[in-house]
Amino acid sequence: MVDDIVFWGLAVVSVASGVAVFRVDSMARATYALAVSFVTVGLVLLLFGLDYLGIVVVLMMVMEMAIMAIYMIMFMGMNPALMPMSMVHGKRTAVTVAGLTFAVLAAGILLVDWPERRGAPAADLTLSLGHAVMGSKMLVMITVSAVLFATIVSALVLALPRGRYDTDGADDGDRASGEAPS
Repeated sequence: MVDDIVFWGLAVVSVASGVAVFRVDSMARATYALAVSFVTVGLVLLLFGLDYLGIVVVLMMVMEMAIMAIYMIMFMGMNPALMPMSMVHGKRTAVTVAGLTFAVLAAGILLVDWPERRGAPAADLTLSLGHAVMGSKMLVMITVSAVLFATIVSALVLALPRGRYDTDGADDGDRASGEAPS
């Protein structure tokens, strides 16, 4: 009973925040809505007992949204990221492509002759999935995570070169003349 309530709660939040991505009027809000949507999907995967996939989805989406937010700050500043704008471009084309894609995928589901299962599932599905996805590449993935973290820190340093507590150039005239700020 509790699992059902948690599942439906997460499902509602996921769908609502997914819809919010296209309904809010700024890139920053759309980014946060998308992050909430995917994190709730990751939590649903955890609820299903798919620990590896759930953690990967949550970590991946948090990192992706953090990088997106950093680039918004770096290239647009925070104010333009919050300015109203339409998050949907080429609406007729998008609806047409989405409809056709749905029709093709639905037809594939219904018309493809799916193979029968051979063998039995592994005792620990999470472990076997981890081996299938990563295999011998686990060291590479651990290294990539450190590199991604260093990239985020570097992007923040480049985005905010004057530092967090600078007064936005209010003392520039005093510094240029060699006087100490008061």
